[in-house]
Amino acid sequence: MSKMTITLPDGSTREFDQGASAMDVAMDISEGLARNVLAAIVNGKVQEAAVPILGDSTVQLLTWKDEKGKETFWHSSAHVMAEAIQQLHPEAKFTIGPPIERGFYYDIDFGDVSLTEAELEPIEKKMLELASQKNYFVRKDVSKADAIAYYKERNNQYKLELIEALEDGTISFYTQGEFTDLCRGPHIPNTGFIKAVKLTNIAGAYWRGDEKNPQVTRVYGITFPKKSELTEHLLFLEEAKKRDHRKLGKELGLYAFSERVGQGLPLWLPKGTALRERLTNFLKTAQDRMGYVQVITPHIGHKNLYVTSGHYEKYGADSFQPIKTPVEGEEFYLKPMNCPHHCEIYRIDAHSYKDLPLRIAEFGTVYRYEQSGELHGLTRVRGFTQDDAHIFCMQEQVKDEFKMVIDLVIMVLKALNFQDFTAQISLRSIEKDDKYIGSDENWEMAEKAIVEAAAEKGLKTVTVHGEAAFYGPKLDFMVKDAIGRQWQLGTIQVDYNLPERFQLEYKGSDNQMHRPVMIHRAPFGSLERFVAVLTEHCAGEFPLWLTPEQVTVLSLSEKYNDYAIGLSRMLNNYDIRASVDERNETVGKKIREAELKKVPFMLIVGEKEAESESVSVRKKHEGDLGNMSVKAFIDLIQKEVEEQLKDFRS
Repeated sequence: MSKMTITLPDGSTREFDQGASAMDVAMDISEGLARNVLAAIVNGKVQEAAVPILGDSTVQLLTWKDEKGKETFWHSSAHVMAEAIQQLHPEAKFTIGPPIERGFYYDIDFGDVSLTEAELEPIEKKMLELASQKNYFVRKDVSKADAIAYYKERNNQYKLELIEALEDGTISFYTQGEFTDLCRGPHIPNTGFIKAVKLTNIAGAYWRGDEKNPQVTRVYGITFPKKSELTEHLLFLEEAKKRDHRKLGKELGLYAFSERVGQGLPLWLPKGTALRERLTNFLKTAQDRMGYVQVITPHIGHKNLYVTSGHYEKYGADSFQPIKTPVEGEEFYLKPMNCPHHCEIYRIDAHSYKDLPLRIAEFGTVYRYEQSGELHGLTRVRGFTQDDAHIFCMQEQVKDEFKMVIDLVIMVLKALNFQDFTAQISLRSIEKDDKYIGSDENWEMAEKAIVEAAAEKGLKTVTVHGEAAFYGPKLDFMVKDAIGRQWQLGTIQVDYNLPERFQLEYKGSDNQMHRPVMIHRAPFGSLERFVAVLTEHCAGEFPLWLTPEQVTVLSLSEKYNDYAIGLSRMLNNYDIRASVDERNETVGKKIREAELKKVPFMLIVGEKEAESESVSVRKKHEGDLGNMSVKAFIDLIQKEVEEQLKDFRS
């Protein structure tokens, strides 16, 4: 039998007979490793560990420690949950059941039955019973006709709709135990790997996210290969619940929503507005130092603008309905992106190579019609403000400009105490995909610039194919928060295509006309989402330089209110944000309420403080700092703020 060479992630190679599987590779390395293998990445594609490998290949073995390993584990768990539900609710019709960032869900039509929270525990028990049977996930390729016949017999219109969109010869079923599902895979070796189960939530969802379709029941769950990991996860959920920005946003008076205004359209309250403006001014100051010019563009644009940019073709279905004018056939759209407007600003004047790079920045509000079931606090809204900027530069300037933006993003993250992050290099799909616009040559140049810039800045990177924007590759900053959740925040993108579509030009030193390259960048991403992530990261206890209320002055009785008010005014003159609690309440109650509002400093003033023009200082988490002069307290605040912003100001 002929041999094949298997190359492992560390670059080492091993020889095997043709047709050996990833599991054979694992066994060759160690039996202990083989017991933990869930799946494998073979030549860039995730597949089951038992699938034969034909020809020389690169192989990465996936265990629970790998994200793709977890994804496969949770995909298989969704099938086990469906099997358990099928046994307890034979009338259920199954739709789709994908893995998600933490766990999985399955959308299910229960007919006239309403699933309740009380029924989740019996499903969990049934899942564990089925998992213990160690049933294999068996794949069977089926013809389109047979697949349609199978689901017609079961009267499942959801699967029939999915099958209609599939090509004959590409359809497969998976069976484990007594459950069969339409699925492309891959799956873990058998159900026995699943040792712990928790079904976390029941929610309503529209089939395929379309409000015109029937509503189904979405059952969320998570599973683990060890019971101890489930215990840790439940503690994590409790902590995440305490940090939920929707809860803290309400308690801290940052923002609100109104049904009359509309779903997904946040109203920023005074404290939230103060927080947002400080973030905005912080970034504007950095941008000014780096040579950006600030612009403002309208909230709407003519349809032709977005047809030219390609956004109409790609995002038209996700936009709000067009705004029609009295002029026959004239249509405007709420702005889905700022970049087409910025291209038009570039076109207003003629440019030469001496004008470049031109860095245009805007805190521009954009609009996307997200489905109501997908809206989530500030992290998924219909109107949001991007800290957008577009850099128009020459080809030879791309890498240096890109590196300068990397420096800006890192500075922002560090100033807000996001220390743990990875830069994700998001490239095109390896397979041909018509969702991307532009020539292969332009894409290759853009991808090369990003890879080289990230390497030269010494970033910790991962490369992901298929995550590029439709017009160009990007560098996404994947940030871990205080409890280990990963969020995508800042992004930088290289774009050769919009300058082409808008026919942007500059006169080069050779007196010829050339196309500029366009770099898109947004260190925050959107202010709404960034504030949500930051709120959860710091549990509502924002850095002192940023927090809307730095100090609250608590008077011991009404007699000292005038001193307290005068003190707060003095602090405000020093750019220290202070308020006064002059209510006729006990100081203990005032302290407790200030703690709940997460105010960093409390100044307690009474007769002694009024006479000596001093303050009694209490700091959150540290308690009483003692009595000090007002000047000493001002110095204390300013020093702490200076320390937090030292990297920014250096």
